[in-house]
Amino acid sequence: MSIRVKEFVMSAISPEAPLVPKVSKTKRAILDAALELSARGGITGTTMDDVALEAGVAKGSVYYNFTSKDQLFEALMDDGLGQFHAFLLGVRGDLVGPAALRALVEGTLDRIRDNQAMAKLLVAELFRTDRMWRESLTIVRNRLIGVFADVLQGIDGGTSVAAEIRASAIFGAVLVAGLEWVVFDPERSRDETAEAILSVFSPAYITGVSVAG
Repeated sequence: MSIRVKEFVMSAISPEAPLVPKVSKTKRAILDAALELSARGGITGTTMDDVALEAGVAKGSVYYNFTSKDQLFEALMDDGLGQFHAFLLGVRGDLVGPAALRALVEGTLDRIRDNQAMAKLLVAELFRTDRMWRESLTIVRNRLIGVFADVLQGIDGGTSVAAEIRASAIFGAVLVAGLEWVVFDPERSRDETAEAILSVFSPAYITGVSVAG
């Protein structure tokens, strides 16, 4: 295993993975407002004035907590994806094999259903290369993919690099299919959606029992 791949995987499974820091009530209101506005109209179309109005705070409070729009949205991505990473680690727990993969897929679908704004923002931003927060987004993205990659290597064996590629494919499929589910076909069950996603990749991935709530 190369040093780069080892660091990639260990950043996802290490008990030292960073905890999501607590934020003040005002900062939380600002982050939530920025998320809702950007999910509706995009980051480019969201101004600091808009955020202040949506959050119900003075514009000075926004700039007190975040010195620029770039800093605000970098903090938003770090916050949202940091919570997502912690959530996935909790969902996986001590599970291994297909049961662990199913738990991650079902948990991710639950997360998308319950936080559609962040899911839409992630889809919109994941492949942008012109953002100030690109580096920090890449770090957290690697941690998310790394949780899946570690499970997949346990199922399929092979190299860690191959596991990363499979993990990226599955995570991307869950993200897009999850948004399709909640936006266009919400009557379909979460379990049916998870089963369909897993069946696309390998029969070995659907032998586990449903374990996510």
